[in-house]
Amino acid sequence: MVGTMHAWQAVERGHEVVHIERESEARGASLRNFGQIWVSGRAGGEELDTALRARELWEGIGKRVPGLGFRPNGSLTPLRTELEIAVAEAALARDDAAARGYKLLTADEARALNPALRGGFTAALWCERDAAVEPRTAQLALKAELLASGRYTFLGGREVREVIEGAHGSAVRDDHGDVHTGDTVVLCTGAWLGGLVRELAPELPVRRVRLQMMQTAPLDEALTTSIADADSFRYYPAYASEALDALNAGQGQEATAAAHKMQLLMVQRADGGLTIGDTHEYEHPFAFDVLEEPYEHLVGVVESFLGRPLPRIERRWAGVYAQCTDTSRVVHRQQVRDGVWLVTGPGGRGMTCSPAIAEQTANELDW
Repeated sequence: MVGTMHAWQAVERGHEVVHIERESEARGASLRNFGQIWVSGRAGGEELDTALRARELWEGIGKRVPGLGFRPNGSLTPLRTELEIAVAEAALARDDAAARGYKLLTADEARALNPALRGGFTAALWCERDAAVEPRTAQLALKAELLASGRYTFLGGREVREVIEGAHGSAVRDDHGDVHTGDTVVLCTGAWLGGLVRELAPELPVRRVRLQMMQTAPLDEALTTSIADADSFRYYPAYASEALDALNAGQGQEATAAAHKMQLLMVQRADGGLTIGDTHEYEHPFAFDVLEEPYEHLVGVVESFLGRPLPRIERRWAGVYAQCTDTSRVVHRQQVRDGVWLVTGPGGRGMTCSPAIAEQTANELDW
């Protein structure tokens, strides 16, 4: 998605773009995510500003490209204990709480927003600025719109193997032996950090993170908001506070959640299915298989909020994304050769922030 949004920015500014993709169509983290435009947990300052700008851009693009499935659905985080509520209250006291659309709701107020939440909880944190798109189809919809411009060429099933510097711009050679020239080359390599990337940036401050997710058969009612659980407070910088320290000290994570660094995030898809996750794995080498215990934990958490059994699980998958080791940085953007830029490492912010990341690149390069 980061690469597609750079193409979008360039085409919007009147340029011609050749988009080279390793797969015949993208198959990485850009499809394997929740499709969340997730403002609520972002760190204050640059990260929040980037997310809010991206949210604005997503909405505008969504009006032009209905296939994105953009919807301003907001999010609810149901809360059960006084320690969890205290973390939400600390977030409400932030100077930027209004920009995020934070509000602490009673259980009845939360159910009025999302009637599917029939399980037990005492309050909920509402974030009005969160939104969602359809991750499995968003890039295809964007590609169709870009192709309609007449200034966009998509070359799938090709891997860039070499950067060629010249006096009149830059060029790349792909693994078919073809050379593609341009004024600017932007390498948006996702979680692929070896090969050419290592040659161009040997000391890249980026790591890979693996996660597990799943999707259900269609739920027979609308889940009108995205859903998180209080474990998400532990993984998003907006919630850092003395109250969070007290939560961590006084209400540890359930053993499976702690072992797999888990949180619940859940979004309903356009077909009614629920995308549910996730785990976090940081140590290499990553497992090649998926574990059932985290899925069982997530099913239990979701069913406790919905107050009903989940529909059948239809899909399970693992994904890998690239994250800056300095997690305060939104993305790693580096000029690696004359006219050649590497943009990678947005971490779990890629889907949320990609339109604004691309806009920032375009502004820096004065496209």
